[in-house]
This record gives sequence, C-alpha cells and structure tokens, in this order.
Amino acid sequence: MLVASLALACPARAATELTYPLSSDGIDSRYDYDWAVLRAAMEKTAPGFGAFGQRQSPVAMSPSRIVQEMSMASGRINVFVRASSPELEKQFLPVRLPVDRGLLGYRLLLIRQDERPRFAQVKTVADLRPLRAGLGQGWADIPVLQSAGISVVEGSNYAGLFAMLEAGRFDFFSRSADEALREFDERRDQYRQIAIEPTLLLHYPLPRYFFLRRDAQGMLLAQRIEAGMEMMIRDGTLNTLFQQYKGDIIARAAMKQRRVIRLPNPRLTPETPLSRTELWFNPLTGK
Repeated sequence: MLVASLALACPARAATELTYPLSSDGIDSRYDYDWAVLRAAMEKTAPGFGAFGQRQSPVAMSPSRIVQEMSMASGRINVFVRASSPELEKQFLPVRLPVDRGLLGYRLLLIRQDERPRFAQVKTVADLRPLRAGLGQGWADIPVLQSAGISVVEGSNYAGLFAMLEAGRFDFFSRSADEALREFDERRDQYRQIAIEPTLLLHYPLPRYFFLRRDAQGMLLAQRIEAGMEMMIRDGTLNTLFQQYKGDIIARAAMKQRRVIRLPNPRLTPETPLSRTELWFNPLTGK
C-alpha cells in the first residue's frame, strides 16, 4: 500500500489540478462512475490536502495515446483508470484499490441475435474455444482469454467493435456486466442484430485501478487518492456510489441465474489485494 497511515493535518497547499482523459468520441459513458469516485476521494481529503480542480481533457485519446500522454511530464492528463497489468503497474503508480470493486471481472457476452442457440450449448471453457472473442487492442483481458485457449480478434477503435461484431468479424464481445447492459441500451437502435447472451457469465479477477505518474506530483496524488478511497471504504461512501451507478444494472443482469465459467488471470501481480475481501463485490452473493 502507498499509505499505511496518513495524518490529514498537513500544511495547506496550492489547489491540485486533475485532468483525466476523454476516451472516445461519441457515446461513451464507461467512465462516469470512475470519475465520480475520483471526485469523492479528492473531496474526502480536502481538509488535509487542500482544494482541487477536476476536468476532462477536451481531446479524445486512444488507450495508446493515454499512455503516451501520461509518459510525458508535459502530458495533457495526469490520471487515468484502467484494468491493471504488470506493465502498467511498473510504468505508472497504481492505487491498488479496485475502483469498481472487481465488477469488471464479471463478464456478459454481446453476441448476434441469431447465434443465441449456439451459445445456449456452451457449458465449459472448452465449449468457448471454437468461438472468437472481440476486444480492443491492448486490453488487459486479452491474455486471460488467450491463456484459456480462446481466439481473440482485436479492434483498434472502441466504437468500431460493435460494428465488427454485427458484421461477423468475431462471435462475442466480452464486457463487464454493467458495461454490456449500458452499451446495449445505448446502441440497440443502431445495431439491431446485437443481443446480450442470456445464459452465461464469465468470471476472471481483473482489478481496475487509478494510475498516476511516477514523479513527485504523481506520488502525492496517489497518496491522496488512496487515502480518500480508504476513507470511502470505511464509511460506506464507495459502496453508496457503487450502488448508485451500478445497482440497477447489476439487478438487471440476473447474474445469479447464469452459468458461471471461471477463467484464471495469469497476469495478476503479487501485490493484488485479493485477501482484502471488503474491496471486492460478489454479484453471486450480492455482497
């Protein structure tokens, strides 16, 4: 942990400015909850760390562009959120508290409607192997699926993945439970052949962290975000936000009624806080 104990009685500082990326042009509500968590963590720590500003970059950035901007001291952003990987944790400072309480690892499948009978026959990982998964280039769950023997087709553009699915370039688009339902609602009129597969739930541990630069400012920001999130975990604020943004859609996903196929994540780092059960939500138990 970056902060074992932190006294919030440090001297007043100049206002901290946080700039996070715009990740896609057009419809993209994937990160609304994450930035709400970030703001709440900063507000919790304002008495000790001082005032702050938080804004989104006006320019849309691809995942590779986000990493490039974060790698430069003069980059236009100074924080981002992403599913973790050993490379990201080495290059940047991770706040090792799963922002979405691990929900990212519970996956529904977006498929073509006429493929429903085919997926209804899937019972095991072996049954998935003849099918092709679609994911974005460089996404952290690519090696999870590949290590399970599942072929992955990578798309260079998030929005374009939906068109690729409808066109038959791959067979399923693995999305977290909240992403799948939200994305389906947002795009159902545009992509009429796409459906949410109704019987399956993939699960693999996939923590989603805030990342900062490995410099003095990044260290201070990481300490502040971690301190704020720990306060939110203790006083229930994080769970309140989680339920506010995710609760209804988790209920709609009906995950308890699905067949669960579990995949190991061979890319988890030893520092992943799996033993802290209070950090992780289990939709199969509702806790």
